[in-house]
Amino acid sequence: MLQYNFMQNALMVSVLISILCPFIGVFLVLRRHSMMGDTLAHSSFAGVALGIMLNFNPIISSFIFTSICGFLIELMRNYYKKYAELILVITLTLSVGIAITIISAGNIDASINTYLFGSILTVSKQELMTVFILSIITVITLIGLYDKLVYITFDEEGAKIAGIKVTLINYIFALLVGATISVSIRIIGILVLSSMLAVPVATALQLKKSFKLTLTFSIVFGFIDVLVGLISSYYINSAPGGTIALTSVFMLVLVIVFKKLFMLSKKRDCIC
Repeated sequence: MLQYNFMQNALMVSVLISILCPFIGVFLVLRRHSMMGDTLAHSSFAGVALGIMLNFNPIISSFIFTSICGFLIELMRNYYKKYAELILVITLTLSVGIAITIISAGNIDASINTYLFGSILTVSKQELMTVFILSIITVITLIGLYDKLVYITFDEEGAKIAGIKVTLINYIFALLVGATISVSIRIIGILVLSSMLAVPVATALQLKKSFKLTLTFSIVFGFIDVLVGLISSYYINSAPGGTIALTSVFMLVLVIVFKKLFMLSKKRDCIC
């Protein structure tokens, strides 16, 4: 398996994805913004379509468009404070409308399907380098803003009073979400990308640990999900997005079952 260049490229991208998605996802989930990740994942569809139509790197065009959509979501929060879900619907409608218009007009070829479902065969060296650069920038920025992001996640109003520039950091975070989605769509696929942002975090939350340990376990579970899903897709000849999504859900169920069994055994020990 590892003797193939395309598989080597896919595995390297997968390692980066398994770190980035849970790292971003833990903040999205704890801020009750997990649907924002899903909205931006689907918004990247329009960015990819524009990139292919203009003969431009689809990962970069996806990053640009998804970042614009992220900024739009943050901007509209001031107009729909009581109806936050409307912001996501408006953004999703805009981006999907653009994508469908471009595709139905026959301006792009069928290669967009590899971005919808994910592909391990088509990750080129150029795309690997693009993913690597975006990933490094994103991780460094996340580490630099870590303390402030944690503060905002648990007490946004308190962060404002403490003098933290919450609005600016929210815009930067939206940019980081866009970067994470853009580097992930080639392997995971647009349709199931949100699963990697939320499900490993949901699995880690079952362990009821501190924030740092939850983040660490999210990355560990994300790594297992992506690696097992990618290898499975190679052997059964399927799109990796589906197997990665199934693996992440299976891992969540497995942790819940083991947690229940552990609690039952603990109760029995107490009774004895």
